[in-house]
Amino acid sequence: MRVTTSVNHKICQALEECEGILRLAPTWVPRAYMMPGRRLKLDTRDLYAYGAHRGGVDERWIASTTMAMNENRAPDEGLSFVVSGSQRFLLKEAIEAEGPRMIGRQLWDKYQRWPIYSKFFDNMGPIQHHLHQSDAQAKLVGREGKPEGYYFPPQLNPTFGNFPHTYFGLEPGTTRADIRACLERWNEGDNNILNYAKAYRLQPGTGWLVPTRILHAPGSLLTYEPQWGSDVLSMFQSMVEGRQTKRDLLTQDVPIEKHNDLDFIVDLVDWDRNTDTNFKSKHYIEPMIAAGGEGHGYTDRWVVYGRIDGEQKFSAKELTVGPGAQCTLRDNAASGLIVTQGHGKIGKVEIECPTLIRFGQMTQDEIFITAEAAADDIVIENHSKTEPLVTLRYFGPDVHTNMPDVGDHAR
Repeated sequence: MRVTTSVNHKICQALEECEGILRLAPTWVPRAYMMPGRRLKLDTRDLYAYGAHRGGVDERWIASTTMAMNENRAPDEGLSFVVSGSQRFLLKEAIEAEGPRMIGRQLWDKYQRWPIYSKFFDNMGPIQHHLHQSDAQAKLVGREGKPEGYYFPPQLNPTFGNFPHTYFGLEPGTTRADIRACLERWNEGDNNILNYAKAYRLQPGTGWLVPTRILHAPGSLLTYEPQWGSDVLSMFQSMVEGRQTKRDLLTQDVPIEKHNDLDFIVDLVDWDRNTDTNFKSKHYIEPMIAAGGEGHGYTDRWVVYGRIDGEQKFSAKELTVGPGAQCTLRDNAASGLIVTQGHGKIGKVEIECPTLIRFGQMTQDEIFITAEAAADDIVIENHSKTEPLVTLRYFGPDVHTNMPDVGDHAR
């Protein structure tokens, strides 16, 4: 996309006025095959704002420059907008116009884009057992792979939904023939793939790191999900909660000549990882303190961390500032930030967690902290005398020198 001179001027003006901290409008995404969990704070009158045929809004994408690959999608579905005074433009445009200022020279030179995004994912029940393709597999259809991380914020999980458990991987001993037989039974009702999987109970305040090619059927906790900037998947479960899964969702990111090649589809699965007897110890994560702590007035915690195939793909931290307190944020990279509790100020930008949001309404809970702003100390103030200010912020690849690994919380 070529950014026009007029848009470029708006972007530079916004960066100067807000000292590199840009306010973002909420980005809502529907999914036709799911039932919303109603914890996104979107007014229930607007759950089907895209039309009932599109499904209910069950996701809010945060600081996103990634398109949502839905059927019949809107032209800008999944993309975040910057709002500065009366000006409104895509975050994607801002990064294309001012890449090094926005995301840092290293990320810009390597990717020429913001290569990750995050979302709140909110469903009443479980999702079908599915996987996200690797880079090599996704490249066959002109896309990129999608590893992802999970964190279950306590502030947004007052109820646990209908099934607060996630199936991960496959039981040790499961064979390709077992799963191939499930796919053969696609149009015979439930193909019973969950007979070969193990469910783990989900706990608010914990999380998981999920590489590509791992089968997973996310449960009904509202989930904060930093992930790679792609929307590829293959659904392996033919029915969930009595609702049919269209076979198109199995093959939507499979080369067309392979749509009926069940051996090819079964080999999308990473068999070693999915049947690992120590699966939980290699993917389960709990928060770890990165800065602050008791007696400091604030605590900054790692909530999504760890490497995937030796690479640092994304990460996230949860910052809690005590009532009436303030702290100085010291990051060495750009981040997308959202407020989950309280109100206050980040730099010169007012922030607050909304109670109820109408579709199309502006909020003050989401910002993008540019690399330029992050290079300087940013003061965060909690303006409440009684409740903490809590924010989540996520980062791009290869930006930390001190990030923990999966399993470090238990050591």
